[in-house]
Amino acid sequence: MRAEPGLWSGRLALGWLIGGEWRFHPARFLVTALAIAVGVALGFAVHLVNGSALASFDSAVRGVNGSADLSVKATSRLGFDERLYPRVASATGVVDASPVVQLDARIGTARVTLLGLDILRAAAVTPTLIGVGTQAANGVGGDVFDEASVFLSRTALERIGARLGAVVTVEANGRAVPLRIAGTLPGVADGSAVAVIDIAAAQWKFDRIGRLDRLDVAVADRAAAEGALAKLLPGDAVVSSAQAQSSQGDALSRAYRVNLDMLALVALLTGGFLVYSAQSLSVVRRQRAFALLRTLGMPRGGVIAAVVAEGVAIGVIGSGLGLAAGYGLAWAAVQWLGGDLGAGYFRGAGAGVVFQPWAALGFFAIGLLAAIVGSAVPARLAARAAPAAALKNAGDVLDPRQRVAWWPAALLLLTGGVVSLLPPIAHLPVFGFVGMALLLAGGIAGVPWFARALLAPLAARAIGTVPRQLAIRHLHGAPGEAATALCGIVASTALMIAMATMVTSFRGAVDDWLGDVLSADLYMRTNAGASFDPATRATLAATPGVARLAFGRQLQLTIAPDRPAIALVARPTPDAGDRQLVLIARADALPAGVPPIWVSEPAERLYGWHPGAVIRLPIGGGTRFAVAGVWRDYARQGGAVLIDAAAYQRLTGDTGRDEASVTLEPGSDAAAVTQRLRARLSPALRDQVDITQPATLRRFALTLFDRSFAVTYLLEAIAILVGLAGVAATMSAQTLAREREFGMLRHLGLTRRQLGAMLATEGAIVGLTGALAGIGLGLVLSQVLIHVINPQSFNWTMATRVPVGTLVAVAAALTGAAAVTALLAGRRATSRSAVQSVREDW
Repeated sequence: MRAEPGLWSGRLALGWLIGGEWRFHPARFLVTALAIAVGVALGFAVHLVNGSALASFDSAVRGVNGSADLSVKATSRLGFDERLYPRVASATGVVDASPVVQLDARIGTARVTLLGLDILRAAAVTPTLIGVGTQAANGVGGDVFDEASVFLSRTALERIGARLGAVVTVEANGRAVPLRIAGTLPGVADGSAVAVIDIAAAQWKFDRIGRLDRLDVAVADRAAAEGALAKLLPGDAVVSSAQAQSSQGDALSRAYRVNLDMLALVALLTGGFLVYSAQSLSVVRRQRAFALLRTLGMPRGGVIAAVVAEGVAIGVIGSGLGLAAGYGLAWAAVQWLGGDLGAGYFRGAGAGVVFQPWAALGFFAIGLLAAIVGSAVPARLAARAAPAAALKNAGDVLDPRQRVAWWPAALLLLTGGVVSLLPPIAHLPVFGFVGMALLLAGGIAGVPWFARALLAPLAARAIGTVPRQLAIRHLHGAPGEAATALCGIVASTALMIAMATMVTSFRGAVDDWLGDVLSADLYMRTNAGASFDPATRATLAATPGVARLAFGRQLQLTIAPDRPAIALVARPTPDAGDRQLVLIARADALPAGVPPIWVSEPAERLYGWHPGAVIRLPIGGGTRFAVAGVWRDYARQGGAVLIDAAAYQRLTGDTGRDEASVTLEPGSDAAAVTQRLRARLSPALRDQVDITQPATLRRFALTLFDRSFAVTYLLEAIAILVGLAGVAATMSAQTLAREREFGMLRHLGLTRRQLGAMLATEGAIVGLTGALAGIGLGLVLSQVLIHVINPQSFNWTMATRVPVGTLVAVAAALTGAAAVTALLAGRRATSRSAVQSVREDW
């Protein structure tokens, strides 16, 4: 009778092999599908939240900027001379220009962007920013030229909770001004908290006489306009566009977003290893069934198709569940952590989750691919087995005396290490993540050799009871079986340990750094743009109990329109004993006649400002500075520069200061001095100054750190849960597949209790082996995270700190979980009589 391959590989393989396997082993199928679902859900959720946050940020930028073709923007909040306005308006290619005063303001507890507009010019350049009065509907005056009127966007109106016609106090640039809500800004998109007043009122009431922050420009020829403006702009202004500012937001959080995406994909990779582990055991258990079908005419392709079809089904179900769960996770993350996942990149930008069909399709395909690849390798091994030999053998045929190859693992590990050291691409550690994937693959490939090497000394000695010796020699003789069980757990444990070590190192470094920089007794800081003028500073310095008061100024400085602003910090000249300046590099010599400046580690890495280099900053008309040193700063990812306060005042003319560090006289009470300092402030300034002790600032900073890494902690927890579920399912499957072996041991005299002890020992050894391999591999991966990915992503460095307590807890949990799982599964496998267990089915 001629065989019909189509019948065998189609209806029989899919209907009998797959259906029967799922009916008899639903737990294995459920765990592998959930592993894929977890990886897809994490990746899709992170992508949705990031995309929604960027879209919200972009909408907010466009809401503040209006519809201008280009904008001339001040490089700092000090603004630029308003005499630049007529020169820009008459430049080649420019049709019209609208002057703008832009301030960060506060109405009650709500933060808004306050715009002062020339209404006539704005109507031609940025009409979406023009307010609409409501006199006809509510009897409220809506004159856009009224200096006592303010127009609010819908979002700003909702946040302050006021009605049209109400009088509110607007705080900006150290001034508090009562204004009447005269109307709304219907052209400003939802999500943008914007307030608009007349430009003359803005300059007069908020102390901006003679200064502008922005010129919105309408152009006829963009290329010609950009070229002309670049030639006439002073050093404290740059040409920008809505696209450039959107790029600023993207660059600000890009490394954080990419890292989360990659860690989520690594979780999906762990799910793929779990599929491989489960499918490998399933193939071994059905080895005789495949052999029988091969002898009846089923081709090798039919075996491969049957196993891969299982993987496809697992991938489809897991990816579908993952997309649904990912959308739910994204919604919950936005509600609880915000659109920036707690990292603080987009404070004030409200984000709503928007479903992205192309992203959903991409993550579905990735999850499906992980399941298929995880099934393809076991499928090929099943198809290559000789039917005659397989019919006589149902277990691991590896000769215990045969050496296990170590060179494939060593090659992968070496390649991964070399690749991870390659430079970043577009400021992203692409090769770092590729290196981590290769290291992960190498570590898993080396598990059989590691298990053999670990058990060899024990197998050579007669130690302990017979059940223990049987357990040790079984695992020593079949390390491939142990490796199959450990694929998922090693991958998940390594990921968890790597992230835990990185976070522990980072948090410890930040904690130590805070201890160095927060060396004063009290800290004072203004808000709402307020500042300490020279008279106030003199009054505060004479406060009883104050030994020293060092005032400083901090503002954002735009170096390039499409890159995040850096922080310009003006403080009294630091000296060698200044603990607040943690120097990590110094210049050997500085050129004469060039003022010194100190740059943070991120600024050095981002802009190449090395010690001794001469750089130009957009203050004081583009002054040249010599880099005197590089200091450690974990607070500002975009970089910071420190300049002597006297030099800053000479270059900018700015006499204000917005922060101060207070050193108390010996024996002075901090609370009493705080009250005296607050009493010496003017009534208008008193509510706009925060006075804080260093312990409070340190606790607040570490709370923000933990919040920003909340998603990382979640990934760690999920990784270890997936690994524990994987080891439980794998140990159960392996134990049930050895029923005939247990029956034979029963005939040789072992009791059920002794078999239970043997299985518990095997489980504990497998769990401990997986824990040791995962911990070792995780510590290697953590070095890539700490010394490659972290510096290339966030531009700061740190020393490694090993979380010993976490390592011990993980090893204990995995060892115990594997032992208990094997013991429980063994009870089921040994519940039948010895005769039934060893009988042949054909």
